[in-house]
Amino acid sequence: MSHLPYLAAAWIVLVGIYGIVTSRDLIHAVVCLSVTQSGTYVLLLAIGYRYGATAPVFSDRPPHGRPVTDPVVQAMTLTDIVVGATVTALLLALAVQVAKRRGTIDPGELRSLES
Repeated sequence: MSHLPYLAAAWIVLVGIYGIVTSRDLIHAVVCLSVTQSGTYVLLLAIGYRYGATAPVFSDRPPHGRPVTDPVVQAMTLTDIVVGATVTALLLALAVQVAKRRGTIDPGELRSLES
């Protein structure tokens, strides 16, 4: 099996983490967190991939036919996507509230918890 999907997942995660660390805007940080989470999708799908396997639909499969992919990994990836969308929506709503109350979304200006 090729190591390319694992390297791609690591590269996507590193790009997202770099974006989070260097971010000067809360919206940019939320988007970079979403990019980082996209690396986990690639990693999960790379783990569940089997060369020459078919989709896990068992109604049309003969008893000793080709192997099938693992449906648990696909379900975990789908769950990861739903959780990622929920976290992104929550963080964007939080950024909107911070912008309304503080008038800025620059993390450097939000250090003080006073006022």
